[in-house]
Amino acid sequence: MSPDQIIVTLVILFLIISLYKNLLGPGFTFIIGISVLGIFRILTPTEMLKGFANVQLAVIILLLLIGEVIRKSTLIDNLFEHFFRRTFSYRKFIFKLIFPVSALSAFINNTPLVAIMMPYVHSWGKKNNIAPSKLLIPLSYAAILGGTASLIGTSTNLVVNGMVASQTLFPAFKTLNIFDFTPVGIAMILLGGLYLVLFSNKLLPDKSDVMDSIEEKSREYIVEIKVGKGSHYHNKTIESARLRNLKGLFLVEIIRNNKTISPVTPQTLILEEDYLIFAGNTETIADMVENNKTLQPSQVGMFAKRNKTELIEVVVSPNSGLFGKTVKESNFRGRFDAAIIAVHRNGEKIRGKIGDVRLSAGDLLLLIAGEDFKKRTQDSKDFYMLNNIRSIEKMPMLQSLLIVGGLLASVVLSSLKLVPLFNSLLVFLVILLLTKIASPRELYKAINYNLILIIALSLALGAAMIKTGIAAGVSHVFIELFKPYGIVILFFGIFMVTNLLAAIITNIASVAIIFPIAMSLAFQLGVDPKPFALLVAFAGAASFITPIGYQTNLMVYGPGGYSFKDFFKIGLPLTILFMVVAVVGLTLQFGLKIN
Repeated sequence: MSPDQIIVTLVILFLIISLYKNLLGPGFTFIIGISVLGIFRILTPTEMLKGFANVQLAVIILLLLIGEVIRKSTLIDNLFEHFFRRTFSYRKFIFKLIFPVSALSAFINNTPLVAIMMPYVHSWGKKNNIAPSKLLIPLSYAAILGGTASLIGTSTNLVVNGMVASQTLFPAFKTLNIFDFTPVGIAMILLGGLYLVLFSNKLLPDKSDVMDSIEEKSREYIVEIKVGKGSHYHNKTIESARLRNLKGLFLVEIIRNNKTISPVTPQTLILEEDYLIFAGNTETIADMVENNKTLQPSQVGMFAKRNKTELIEVVVSPNSGLFGKTVKESNFRGRFDAAIIAVHRNGEKIRGKIGDVRLSAGDLLLLIAGEDFKKRTQDSKDFYMLNNIRSIEKMPMLQSLLIVGGLLASVVLSSLKLVPLFNSLLVFLVILLLTKIASPRELYKAINYNLILIIALSLALGAAMIKTGIAAGVSHVFIELFKPYGIVILFFGIFMVTNLLAAIITNIASVAIIFPIAMSLAFQLGVDPKPFALLVAFAGAASFITPIGYQTNLMVYGPGGYSFKDFFKIGLPLTILFMVVAVVGLTLQFGLKIN
């Protein structure tokens, strides 16, 4: 090996060890590695920084920004709220979760999609006494499966497309089409989805919610829900309405015609105009306000229609003018642009309607507050702020339709090759900014600077591997090992190495190392490079066996209370299934000779 090849090899080993051990963080690890290549003049400054000008990196940034706007849109919220409304069994929920999430993930970057869906999945599990550990890995895997079905579904595919544009071995091969991924992707959504529906319950652990121990010790509030006219709860028993075992909520009593029904039995009928009095903790009530359209606290009222509200916890001060007044008499809504939705009084059980509760010093109040709340309470001595429980932002339906329609239009224009994807997304983002649907001050939060750094420097690493001959050397070894057994075995070898690296050092780092080797293999064999590029993309994206290989796995890792072996147990069979489908599918799709 030449001195340059030795240095590049040592840099790759450093990257693998540092990323696996998480010694310095992914971004800083790549900075050090590429800096070493620059110090030894293996890469010029231009070659080191060239990745930052890659159009696919710009597309990833635009998709992250648009994804943040979509995350705040109410369209997807309402879609899933309606979709899961009458779903109570585990298998039916998983079935209804997997395929819509996969379909959306093909067109919406899967990271913000999982961020949108996690509250719904978690909330559904609470209502139906199913642990999040049974639900969150299927959500992540569904998003990953869907992301493999199109160019824009996952950043891995876009990174590989950026490497295609940068490679020099095949001058005529400079881009992947948006639906080159679709045949294998759709097959894998169907087969992978079926696998998750059939085996998730058996293979996933049943772990208690990591928030349970906190919530059990949290303050218990009294909250009131009114059964309105035409409610689907009317004339149902408590048991048939599934209100008996709501996690985090206990039905204390029912007030009917100013008379109290307590205790409430499972056979008690619910009627229109009933007031259901629940005891619950702050997080459960916050979930109710934000996500549940059928169980809304009575005091929410017009606040439910506002685009931006906050859930705030306050304590009534000793010298408060609210002391001795009922909630109704306090005119809280008119004075403070907020409504009292729940009350907690330490050591004392509160009975009756919220509006009839007389406030005392030291009472804890859970408020839903409008945008004027902070301004109106700036000099108030009536209460002290304790916690900002949650901010709730909603977007008008027309704006939501514009966002989703604009994204689909960008994809269609790109797939028809009428407008480059970067151009259409850029124009779309400008429209969102001009119409004030998106705010520049908020959008910058959606940019993952660490991800951008890794992608750009990964392209520089690939260039160094090709420039020094490392990629050609490793590909020659691959050919010697696998060529006697045919192209299918060669493809299995590429997939396994890429996927194992992705499980250890993240998917983007793995495709950065393997892509130049795959291109050198195609070049030396004299075959079409496209299936090799697609294979690397699939192998990098199909990261199911560890939580660290893919962003959505990391997102569900903590909330699900998972261990590494939980991912391995359910992810290994899915990885093997994906490998077989990808290898066989690409072989058939491109008419490759098996021998």
